[in-house]
Amino acid sequence: MTLPVALLFLAVVFSTSVLSGVFGMAGGLVLLGFLLAWLPAATAIAVHGVIQLTANASRAWLSRKFIAWRIVGMIACGVLISAALLTLVRYSPSETVVLIVLGLMPVMVWIPKRWFHFDVSRPGHAIMCGIVSGGLTIAVGVSGPTIDIGFIRTQLDRRTVVATKATIQVIAHTLKILFYWQAAMAMDSAQWGWIALAIPFAFLGTRTGNLVLARLTDDGFRYWTRWIVTVVGAYYLVRGLMNLFA
Repeated sequence: MTLPVALLFLAVVFSTSVLSGVFGMAGGLVLLGFLLAWLPAATAIAVHGVIQLTANASRAWLSRKFIAWRIVGMIACGVLISAALLTLVRYSPSETVVLIVLGLMPVMVWIPKRWFHFDVSRPGHAIMCGIVSGGLTIAVGVSGPTIDIGFIRTQLDRRTVVATKATIQVIAHTLKILFYWQAAMAMDSAQWGWIALAIPFAFLGTRTGNLVLARLTDDGFRYWTRWIVTVVGAYYLVRGLMNLFA
């Protein structure tokens, strides 16, 4: 990694952690796109897991009093099921597929409630949300919008949504790192040095985003969540289709 790329990497980690600290998602989508331009898909997903594990763990800790532990437990069961299934089929990621799936994900946050009611406060919905979001976290690196569709339709306030999603993501990203462990170990010590240096940047970004979140209204939180992930998703869809037809 050259020095300019390394410095850009640190800036991206900080800014995407701020974004995730405010909305509980979107930052991970942006970070993964940067990593895919630099690393093979499996390695990028592994590195993404390390950074996002740090960011989500710090976000969960800072908002720990708002975590809905019952929902975390139910969704975690679904995440474990999807991890076991992907391990059994020996799944391996493709960059083009990853980009296209990332691009299509935001469509889910625009589905009218009357068409598709998904509420993680209900046990069956929470477990299914865990299966889908957990599978996507491991398969393509992130699952933000698929988790969000289960939360955005609940009556939970924005702080509970962000804190609970962060805790679930700690579990999912831990499993993702283990799944791609061999790809991660193929990186050299210099690359890992920069990644280690990025960890405090992820924490600082999360802390900054947490302060912004406290000033945001629940309506503003839901409005901007939808639009941000839609714009980011559109970029990835175009990029993935360009790879497909190149």
